Amino acid sequence: MTKTLLLTAIDNELSKREIQLDPNGYFIIYLNRKDGLICADHYTNAINEQGLAVDPETGEVIACKGSKPRMATQTFTGRTAKEICVNLLEKTQSIPLSMLDHAAYLGREFMRAEFALKTGDNYIQD
Repeated sequence: MTKTLLLTAIDNELSKREIQLDPNGYFIIYLNRKDGLICADHYTNAINEQGLAVDPETGEVIACKGSKPRMATQTFTGRTAKEICVNLLEKTQSIPLSMLDHAAYLGREFMRAEFALKTGDNYIQD
């Protein structure tokens, strides 16, 4: 197995681990290629007794696919992973995340998004 394949296998396995949801919400990350931006829409949620994300207004479980559209509370942008991290973590009055593993995840995803933006590759959030 090549080193690249080994590293990919390690990351794929780690993506399967059980994680706690951040009670301060979640982000949908995407690229705006026209303006050369990495974008992250923030959505609020609450966590129910089963550990599932629920709509704070209705209490309904937020499905990964096929749920009704929700409005983002904020949108963060940056031309690089570093810029969007600074905008989110340093220039925001009330940071919309509360867990270090969530912040680390966002940093990794922003780096992947920046790479896709630079290379023209597709970006799909993990």
